[in-house]
Amino acid sequence: MNSVHRGLVTLLFAAVVTSGERVSAQADQPVDDWEPASTNQPGSDFPKVNSEGRVMFRIKAPLAKSVSCSFRDGGEFKQDEEGVWTGYTRPLDEGFHYYTINIDGAEVPDPGSKYFFGAMRWGSGVEVPAHDQDSYAVERVPHGQLREVLFYSDSTKATRRAFVYTPPEYEEHPEKRYPVLYLQHGWGENEYGWGAQGHANLIMDNLIAEGKANPFIIVMTYGMTNEVRFGGLSRFSIEPFETVLVDELVPYIDATFRSLTDQPNRAMAGLSMGGMETRLITLRNLDKFSHIGLFSGGSISIDDVENTEGFQASVKLVFVSYGGRELDRGGARRGGDPGKDVEALQQAGVNAVFYASPDTAHEWQSWRRSLREFAPLLFRHQDAPRE
Repeated sequence: MNSVHRGLVTLLFAAVVTSGERVSAQADQPVDDWEPASTNQPGSDFPKVNSEGRVMFRIKAPLAKSVSCSFRDGGEFKQDEEGVWTGYTRPLDEGFHYYTINIDGAEVPDPGSKYFFGAMRWGSGVEVPAHDQDSYAVERVPHGQLREVLFYSDSTKATRRAFVYTPPEYEEHPEKRYPVLYLQHGWGENEYGWGAQGHANLIMDNLIAEGKANPFIIVMTYGMTNEVRFGGLSRFSIEPFETVLVDELVPYIDATFRSLTDQPNRAMAGLSMGGMETRLITLRNLDKFSHIGLFSGGSISIDDVENTEGFQASVKLVFVSYGGRELDRGGARRGGDPGKDVEALQQAGVNAVFYASPDTAHEWQSWRRSLREFAPLLFRHQDAPRE
């Protein structure tokens, strides 16, 4: 197994063992201020979330012998006389979490939850309200469009899908062209992730409305060219996806949307596996990408700078982020200390930024916050620096 595959396996392991964990003792009785989760199916009262970040489930399964949920250290589900099972979790981190319901050993989606694609399947997810959730709330501001597009990939002999965010002003200024960020999902997810779970469009709408970020296009596509299941990650090769992205998707976007097509106006970022992809692809294509963002997906070292021809002349920004709990537990340091890597880049004169999301692990709240911090730093050469 080469170093790239080892890094991907490490990130997958970190996602499994740290996502959603909160270092907190479970009280004997949860606080009784339950509210339906925002991720519920319309009309569904359950699951519910309380002010501690606990989630309560209610599942009707009168013939079941046992019911539980996939969250670690959850309370035991109890059955009432009508065959309804009720149980609740330990306190969870703020933000979004995948889960399943286990009924007599069968892992199934919760009928009360909307479905999201993660862990290589469509399944349930629950949103725990966050203190900073206004950053991705639907506010009364101008909204951009999240468009679904299909493009043909000659290298894979398949029609592939991408989601493209265009900023609110895009339709109002037909003469204007925009920079582009290529934004990748993580392992086990797909091109829906940054819109459905990450709320990238809402984060951008709000940042633009507040004058904190320049308007730009975001492109999100599936980051794999072969279906790799759990246990088979070592067989994943990035080169075919690099061909799809660089040689097929970028030209398609530039021909279809009003994009700025020069290197200073093109960025790439990704979370977890998408961060690893971003690192490898950008370092090999510095003639095409000038801004680099790695969210829980490795880091760029001073060795990368010294061993990559033209790095300092080509790269305008390196942004590295992790969930604070990932750093606390050392999971981010198996490939080096990302914070120290960024300090070394700064000392070498590279415009580099490090961000740690407080009290979150390898999970969507870390990556939502990462995008919120990353976006205002992009394409600053387009206008005068903001305060």
